[in-house]
Amino acid sequence: MTSGGEKAEDAFRTIGELSAELGIQQHILRYWETRFPQLRPLQRAGNRRYYRPADAALVRRIHSLLNEQGYTIRGVQKLLAQKAPPAEQTPEPATPAPIAPQPVLVVNQSTIPSPARAELQAIRESLVQALAADMD
Repeated sequence: MTSGGEKAEDAFRTIGELSAELGIQQHILRYWETRFPQLRPLQRAGNRRYYRPADAALVRRIHSLLNEQGYTIRGVQKLLAQKAPPAEQTPEPATPAPIAPQPVLVVNQSTIPSPARAELQAIRESLVQALAADMD
């Protein structure tokens, strides 16, 4: 313990200490263990949980993503399934991957009325230009 009654940064935390630090109930931490396979605290006799420093950092990250940045459980699961940044860094929201141009669906144009066909072609052209500009 350091002066002031606080544990050292590299000390193990109990579920009670971690839940008090984050202001969440202990059952939330136990629930997160069922949803995030990366979160595996040590369990001693009587199923008493001890969170290693890496576990505590992961809990803080999950808490931040869910309660401060507005991610869903599924969104956080996807982020954690990707290569996770070091615990010391602030996680950045996921950026969508660029959309690659898709093959054009060929439609029998004789079945589309002429005014609608012109409007659809104009929409298609604006989409192609927007995609090309977004890829640059």
